[in-house]
Amino acid sequence: MKRSAFIGCLTTGLILVASSASLLQFSVAAQTTTAAAPGTLTVMTYNLKFASTSPPNAWPQRRPLMAELIEKLAPDVFGTQEGLYGQLQDLAADLPAFQWIGMGRDGGSRGEFSAVFYRTARLEPLAFDHFWLSDTPEVIGSKTWGPKLARMVTWVKFRDRQTKREFIFVNTHFDHQVQAAREKSARLIRERVTAFDAKLPVLLVGDFNAAAGSNQAYAILTEDKFLTDTWTTARERVNEGIGTLNGFKALQKDGPRIDWILSRGAVTADRIEIVTFSRDGHFPSDHCPVVAKLRLGTTP
Repeated sequence: MKRSAFIGCLTTGLILVASSASLLQFSVAAQTTTAAAPGTLTVMTYNLKFASTSPPNAWPQRRPLMAELIEKLAPDVFGTQEGLYGQLQDLAADLPAFQWIGMGRDGGSRGEFSAVFYRTARLEPLAFDHFWLSDTPEVIGSKTWGPKLARMVTWVKFRDRQTKREFIFVNTHFDHQVQAAREKSARLIRERVTAFDAKLPVLLVGDFNAAAGSNQAYAILTEDKFLTDTWTTARERVNEGIGTLNGFKALQKDGPRIDWILSRGAVTADRIEIVTFSRDGHFPSDHCPVVAKLRLGTTP
């Protein structure tokens, strides 16, 4: 099946206002109140966990927690993984300051999305596209490297209304089982990033299902300083040593950091955090979001 017209969803709705009482393990207060340098962009990657109907982690129970968390983190742009169409519609209704761009990995509204949410008052999308992590990247739903599930990339070129700068935001979700597929995915993304306008900063975010610093997929993306891991360059790191996968059960001390925010070009990372929010033992997702304060157009 060849690429069809972009099926994207830009929806807004009623805001869900949730109480901030009884927050447990909520370490984002300092981030949301600390004065940031002019032009700072708040960037996030968050695997939402698909909208299961099975308790105790069914989507209806998780939805208000997730909306509250994202409101408090106040990202300007964030990449999501695993979201289903209806789930993303719900999130957009809960977050009326945002619109989103995406396509289901099986085409149209089918399958999980690697959707990009952006704050409309801050960012203007100028261009976008999708490609699949396979030998036939333009074929919707294609998978040729051994994985059972199709994997894809959604990218958006933005103009920052505040700074007037442009940048490219890339969001993906690597395969969870086949290492060879992760490595080939990394090489394909390198090729695609190389083809972007070299003058523009690039932000690559996602759930890479690979431990930063030890997996070859990470090495492929970061070797020769092709992309920079903002976690390693940030002036301030919060919750260092915590894995980004909580499994709805508990934080992983010294667990793998599989959710990354990588950059290329003139990007300075002032602060980055693995956010450990939960309430009464319940997490909004089985992943912890990663949030960075970045300045584009400047170098460390």
